Amino acid sequence: MANRVILTVIGSDRPGLTAALAQAVLAAGGNWLESHLARLAGRYVGSVLVEIPAEQLAALHRAVADVDAKGLNVSLVDAGEASPGGTRLSLKLVAQDRPGIVNELAQALAPLHVNIEALETSIEDGAWSGERLFRAEVETSLPAGVDAAAVQAALEGVSAEIMVDLD
Repeated sequence: MANRVILTVIGSDRPGLTAALAQAVLAAGGNWLESHLARLAGRYVGSVLVEIPAEQLAALHRAVADVDAKGLNVSLVDAGEASPGGTRLSLKLVAQDRPGIVNELAQALAPLHVNIEALETSIEDGAWSGERLFRAEVETSLPAGVDAAAVQAALEGVSAEIMVDLD
C-alpha cells in the first residue's frame, strides 16, 4: 500500500536544491506528485506531495536526511486522505497595501466557510501613484449554499478600494 507524505523544505537558495530533493524522492522509490517551490526572501521554500510504498518510507527519511545535511531543512508529514472539495473559485485581488490586509481577507471568508486552498501574494509599486499595491491570487473551495457573489461581496466589504476579479 502506498503512503502519501508531504515534504516541507526551506534553505538558502542555490542551484541544485530541486535536483537534490528530486533525487532523494526517486532514490527512496517515491513518486513526486505535486509541488509548490519558490524563492522567498532569498530562501528556497516549498512543499512536495510524494507517494511512496509503505515499506520505503524509512528509505525516504534517510534520503531526505542526506539532503538536509547539504543545507536544506526537510521535514515529512503524513498527507492523510484528501478531503472532498466544493465548488472551485479563483480570485484575483488588488488593493492599496497595508498591514493586516491578508488577515482582513481571511477573516472576511471565514464566516462563509470558504476554504483557501492556495494563496499567492505580492507587493508592487503602483504605476501612477508610486504607492504600494497588494496583489493576491486565491484558489478557493466554496461550501454548498455559498456562491461567487457572496464571496465577492464579503471581500469588497473589507474596503471600498479592493478590486476583486472572479474566475
